[in-house]
Amino acid sequence: MKKKIVVKVQMNCEKCRVKAMKIAAGAAGVNSVAVEGDDKDKVVVVGDSVDAVYLVELLRKKVGHTTLLSVEEVKPKDDKPKETKQPSSTPGTFSEINQWQCVCATNCKPICPPYPQFIACETVCDQNPSLCTIM
Repeated sequence: MKKKIVVKVQMNCEKCRVKAMKIAAGAAGVNSVAVEGDDKDKVVVVGDSVDAVYLVELLRKKVGHTTLLSVEEVKPKDDKPKETKQPSSTPGTFSEINQWQCVCATNCKPICPPYPQFIACETVCDQNPSLCTIM
């Protein structure tokens, strides 16, 4: 269970902020640390099974006066997988790399550059397979 812990720490300079962030980041189970607030005096810690009381004790010892403002559970985002529609490939038109289809009877292989993700090219073949071209 992820927790979001907001702690107000008395920090007067940038050196104190860096020190507070290092201490918070070194605590067990911490995933991310940020400084927020108008005066940049709030340390926001997000992590799994972070002990808020232990974190406040560490910050009090090392940095200065510390007040625990809030501890709340972070709810996971509902990332529903989006259904992607595969474009239908008609004979002679190609929608993705490695899905080449030849429309001639000799089943020749067209030549297209391999680097674009999505390309549209059309294979035009004569009865002679050595004359196969892409337009």
